[in-house]
Amino acid sequence: MSQSLIGGSVISFSGGLMAKEEMPILKLMNVSKTYPGVVALHDVSMEVTRGEIHALVGENGAGKSTLVKCCSGAIKPSHGTVVINGEEFQSLTPQLSEKKGLSVIYQEFNLIQELTVAENVFLGRAIRKGIVIDKKAMAEETRRIFSQLHIKINPNQVIKNLTVGYQQMVEIAKALSIDAKILFMDEPTAPLTKTETEDLFRVIRKLKESGVTIIYISHRLEEIFHLCDRVTVMRDGEIIKTLDTDETNKKQLIELMVGRVFKETFPPRASCIEKEVVLDVKNLSGNGVKDITFQVRRGEILGLGGLIGAGRTELAELLFGVKPIKSGSVFLNNKEIHYKDPENAIKKGIAYVSEDRKQKGALLDVTIRENITIAIQKRISKCFVINRNKETTIAEKYKKQLGIKAPSIYQLVKNLSGGNQQKVVLAKWLASEPELIILDEPTRGIDVGAKYEIYKLINELVMQKKAVIMISSEMEELIGVSDRIIVLSEGLMTGELLKPEFNQERILEFASANAGESKV
Repeated sequence: MSQSLIGGSVISFSGGLMAKEEMPILKLMNVSKTYPGVVALHDVSMEVTRGEIHALVGENGAGKSTLVKCCSGAIKPSHGTVVINGEEFQSLTPQLSEKKGLSVIYQEFNLIQELTVAENVFLGRAIRKGIVIDKKAMAEETRRIFSQLHIKINPNQVIKNLTVGYQQMVEIAKALSIDAKILFMDEPTAPLTKTETEDLFRVIRKLKESGVTIIYISHRLEEIFHLCDRVTVMRDGEIIKTLDTDETNKKQLIELMVGRVFKETFPPRASCIEKEVVLDVKNLSGNGVKDITFQVRRGEILGLGGLIGAGRTELAELLFGVKPIKSGSVFLNNKEIHYKDPENAIKKGIAYVSEDRKQKGALLDVTIRENITIAIQKRISKCFVINRNKETTIAEKYKKQLGIKAPSIYQLVKNLSGGNQQKVVLAKWLASEPELIILDEPTRGIDVGAKYEIYKLINELVMQKKAVIMISSEMEELIGVSDRIIVLSEGLMTGELLKPEFNQERILEFASANAGESKV
């Protein structure tokens, strides 16, 4: 057994897993949280054992985030008790929960991009020599933390120059630097590549060996069985059941999450592709993509596959006018279109649902109603005055159609779960009634039940004779939803597959092709 000093305390690493102790390190007793018109948590009781990886799953709006915030001190429970290492609290503050060894790594990182790795790890807790910040000592301590996790990151590197996977590791180092014994991880693999995910899993197992308790929140159920000891299912603000992962399966978890028998991952759909070409792209170059040629027909879902950095989002940005086209042509309904910005693209009948809903999709500080109608304000206005009755009718229609979970359309979007925020973004573009809809990772961070509803919605769009381009990094989703798939690699189109030809190995072969090595 070896030992190392991390954050001022000794953490022990051994060859086997740490034996579980009888007393839970974290316990919730009858915790509830209510807001006006909403019961976010109802009488929640659960226990987490020291040194385990405990999964927390549920649909968007099930109460997972509220539970985490009650434990971390971000919000105060309406009633109930949180027990940390045997010590009872009716409420906590972020400072107190941190002092008691609890830390949270949120889906959106809390890092200062212009500072170094070490400065971020010790943000607000700088090591000093007298009144002078000791950057050398912070770098040495940060390097020591990384070495225990077998991670090679330069402590003096500026955060903005790191990959998303390495930024995730910096968040973990921050937690260890405050001697965290309970670590909540909220959708930690959502922005990561496959290799980065494998690296993260290795680090999580190392943390488990050292005695750190992990509460792991994820919509990717395969990760739960790969990584976690137990899983707690939440629904509608309540704990439904806690199970050992080796005594359950994906089908049972889904049924517990959605409260009904869940028979299919993807809803059935008869082909409704017409001969008419809606989008015709010829030799398109710019924004990192080169000489791309393809068509999308009315009633067709064209899947766009490729690895991270292949050029999929870059292509979408060209089609939506976010970035300028260097060369090539774009035809919509047999007419060549020229546009310089997204506003012109919207007028032409193109919609783009970005993968980054918080930065580029939703206006978090305004209501659901205003978000849904923001792209059509001119259409529902007269003499520059918005018709509020029309606005309300449209917002209510899409709130119901997409199953947005909120007390009303007057709820601020920032108070919604991530999945419901994504639904608001989808509703905004559907309200614009586009001819072509580009969906960039439309189900990222969304639970399995909500995914199914979005798949049904996509099916309805093509049944209405819309044309859809869907970018997805999930192979199962790409194959399960698309009528046809084109694959990019290093900015080039390297492959095209019709539905009878769909094959995971072939898609990966195209996605990993070297530049210029087209296999169409």
